[in-house]
Amino acid sequence: MAKIKKLYTAVATSIGGRGSTNRTGRASTPDGRLDLVIDHPVELGGKYEGTNPDQLFAAGYGSC
Repeated sequence: MAKIKKLYTAVATSIGGRGSTNRTGRASTPDGRLDLVIDHPVELGGKYEGTNPDQLFAAGYGSC
């Protein structure tokens, strides 16, 4: 079996959000290039104070 060489490792931290009591949170990367308020979509009770995790996932997946 061929050994796969690791080219890059991405790291991000997410606190709060969908599972938290106040339903908002924050996601960031150690280099500061990403620092976002996370909120539910308005359609699901969000206050429109930030992006929602589904948008973030779609943007990341789409850019790959």
